[in-house]
Amino acid sequence: MVARGWADNARYSVPMTSEEAIAQLTLIRSEAASQAAAAESSERLRELEIIHLGRKSPMAAIGRSLREFPPEARRQVGQAANEARNVVEQAIASKLNELESSESATRLEAQSVDVTLPGRRPARGSIHPLTQVLDEIIDTFVGLGFKVAEGPVVETEYYNFEALNFPADHPALSMHDTFYLDDNGAAEPLLLRTHTSPMQIRLMESHAPPLYVVIPGLCCRRDEIDANHLAVFNQIEGLAVDEGISFADLKGTLEIFAKNMFGPGLRVRMHPSFFPFTEPSAEVYVSCFACDGSGCPTCRGEGWIEIMGAGMVHPNVFRAAGYPPGITGFAFGMGIERIAKLRYSVSDLRSFYDNDLRFLAAF
Repeated sequence: MVARGWADNARYSVPMTSEEAIAQLTLIRSEAASQAAAAESSERLRELEIIHLGRKSPMAAIGRSLREFPPEARRQVGQAANEARNVVEQAIASKLNELESSESATRLEAQSVDVTLPGRRPARGSIHPLTQVLDEIIDTFVGLGFKVAEGPVVETEYYNFEALNFPADHPALSMHDTFYLDDNGAAEPLLLRTHTSPMQIRLMESHAPPLYVVIPGLCCRRDEIDANHLAVFNQIEGLAVDEGISFADLKGTLEIFAKNMFGPGLRVRMHPSFFPFTEPSAEVYVSCFACDGSGCPTCRGEGWIEIMGAGMVHPNVFRAAGYPPGITGFAFGMGIERIAKLRYSVSDLRSFYDNDLRFLAAF
């Protein structure tokens, strides 16, 4: 019986009878198994799968021609076709597993890491110099019995100025000197605090004396930015309130701080000054730690360096906080950037914020 519908193929002869079809299947099975065994890559195996088992393969064509054979011949050819297909599929699958294992091992070897090689250490960071200075200042005052408190950067005009005895016509209340905010219907004007002193009032309102506290925090002023001024800077405030506190206590406390920060051999002196919230008030100076007071570029030839403002708390501030008469206390405040600039002999305050790793690594 002739098997009509067989697609011509240059590699295989066209079977005319069932015997020829079985012989053709045997040839396909043998050649496909041999080609699979010789395949050198999984891609080649997938090509062989299409050639020998695909829809346009000679084996598929024989399967489509089964209806042309008599029933007995159809059974024999169908059985031979199934056996051939199983053999080819198993040969391809077996070789594919072998190749995939080999290729996987090759990839793993190429991607492997030599664990005996020394590791690459990540660059170690360091504490920012301003943070170092702030921590040292806080440690000094905590050692003297002070506690640490923080407060809001956005303040009311009352706490920032009025309660601290600033007169209503003081220049600092001008919008040219202070960052005022849109109040959006607030009961009183809001601003970015110009100093940490508002926390003096807030703490005294909520704490009865005695009160010993330092207050670090961010402050903002409309200053022109240059080597000695910043519009946003860090400050630390100190407040001591108790019975019988004198100006001598203030000077003794600041001497301990100055010697811890700049060296045990320096001297401290205080010049009269004015701050609305202290009376009497003073500018605090230390003898130049670079020339020991003889005069040099660090102290501009004066032998002394100003480091902070201080004074005895003004009675009006106590009254604003609701403290009873007879309570005394002192307050002081300093810029962290200024102390760091002096401590490390830095010529420009902006260097602390330039994020130059070469500069920061020096500390």
